[in-house]
Amino acid sequence: MASEIFSTVEFQMVLLLFIALAGYILATRVNQSAVVGEILVGLIIGPSVLGWITYTDIVQTLAGIGAIILLFVIGFEFEFKDLLNAKYVVIGAVGIVIPWIGGYATALAFGFDMASAIFVGTALTATSIAITANVLKEMGVLDTEVAKAIIGTAVIDDILSLMVLAVTADVATGSVSIFSVGVVLVTEIVFIVAAAAIGLFVLAPLLERVDHTHIAQLYPEFVFISAVMIAFLYATVAEILGISGIIGAFIAGVSLKSVGLEHSRSIRDSAEALYIIFASIFFISLGILADIHALTGPILIFLLVLTVVAVITKLVGCGLPARLLGMNTRDSLILGFGMSPRGEVAMIVALLGLSLALIGQDIFVAIVMMSLLTTIITPIIYRNCFFRGTCGKDDVKPGTPPDWE
Repeated sequence: MASEIFSTVEFQMVLLLFIALAGYILATRVNQSAVVGEILVGLIIGPSVLGWITYTDIVQTLAGIGAIILLFVIGFEFEFKDLLNAKYVVIGAVGIVIPWIGGYATALAFGFDMASAIFVGTALTATSIAITANVLKEMGVLDTEVAKAIIGTAVIDDILSLMVLAVTADVATGSVSIFSVGVVLVTEIVFIVAAAAIGLFVLAPLLERVDHTHIAQLYPEFVFISAVMIAFLYATVAEILGISGIIGAFIAGVSLKSVGLEHSRSIRDSAEALYIIFASIFFISLGILADIHALTGPILIFLLVLTVVAVITKLVGCGLPARLLGMNTRDSLILGFGMSPRGEVAMIVALLGLSLALIGQDIFVAIVMMSLLTTIITPIIYRNCFFRGTCGKDDVKPGTPPDWE
């Protein structure tokens, strides 16, 4: 009877939210971002230390919801013009190539076969925009020029890395074709353009009209529920097309940010409430997913080297092009470190490689732990080096835009 209770959704939610509170307390004690506290607490209560909770289907589902809501809320902070910058395309492209080469070469240097090396390289390409965007939001600097550059570049980076991921398995098995690469790229571009156009010119005006109807005046939450439905619909369509669902949710957020409401609850404020709960579960899940018991001596060395390579290749691949394109040195470093977290994206790559039997459990754990370490490094560096003393929007000193010289 007790085991049945512990496995219920209700108890899992109680445990996860209790862990989230513990993460905030830990973050306060060590003077770090709440993201760091939640990931560390997830690591402690997960299989790595105490083993109180594992990455069950329930945790995975709740974490997936958290990632979608997180990017939906982050989307409210941006305009599409912030993402349509040629400089971001250049930085994002270089930020894919350099990390892939670094990861591939590192794996080969440690004696792994070519298929495994391809997956390691692919794991280093993507940036977890959920991680960096949340840290920037937490510090109240999401509206700065460098933050917009990070998010714009990260979105492009993710689009390109998802294309790489889509053909990685074919490359590893020797069945890749130029046609398949072209199909993936065209699909992604068409989805983003179509989703943005439909959101801006159809769904946003529709929600504004719904706001003036009798049902919206009677039930102020009606429009908000509709907006969340749209976010998950976008995420679903993206997944069906082989694109990350969080990209779809982000596009939905950017599309609906301009909706003007008179009678309904604010979409932004209402979504923030969901964000507080489910985003916390998402970050906890990253700590739960890792299991340090699988790390042997040689794999531990490989992990440490891979983590260093992961950070340096993003600094060089993204920070250097940004500096050459006119961004000042400080903001170039902020951008480079902001692109370093691999988060759930690298974990997805590792899981795909493991499921296809193209990598072993040792590489899988190394990639997961590398992802976790790069996720923790960025908030620590941001809080202690670049944004020291910044806790929220009220504490942020106005910058001197533009950051691009």
